[in-house]
Amino acid sequence: MKKLTLLFISSVLALGTAACQQPAKTSADAPNPATDVNQVQAPNAGSTQAAKEDAQSEIRRNQLDADIRAREQRNNIVNDGAATNRAAGDLASQVRSKLEANIPNGALAVKGEENGTVTVTGTVPKKAQLEKIEPLAKEIKGVTNVVVNAKATE
Repeated sequence: MKKLTLLFISSVLALGTAACQQPAKTSADAPNPATDVNQVQAPNAGSTQAAKEDAQSEIRRNQLDADIRAREQRNNIVNDGAATNRAAGDLASQVRSKLEANIPNGALAVKGEENGTVTVTGTVPKKAQLEKIEPLAKEIKGVTNVVVNAKATE
């Protein structure tokens, strides 16, 4: 047993010594952020338009709707299908996803409250989109009241 212990301890020491062969870097070896910073270029108009189209694509809408369905399923499991005990942040997040999926080019912010009230602020391009906010938000389970403080830019 003593030989096994001695072998184990010497193996650990040998491994530790081998692992520490590289010297530590000092501040003199560290990169200089003033000279080594990579310059980030602004995106060009083509890539910006492609990103915008991707964010408003049918695939993105489907992803957002699937996310909302998954949250509803979790709520049904946790709350036995009831809309009670919904966190304000969860309601706001679900409403935000629903609006993002169905109102393209909107710049909307959503704030939720524990009593099921959500407040939507920001802008949308068209008045017809403004009118869609309340019905879309009420599709989310647990939303009892929608305060729309958004404006149409048209």
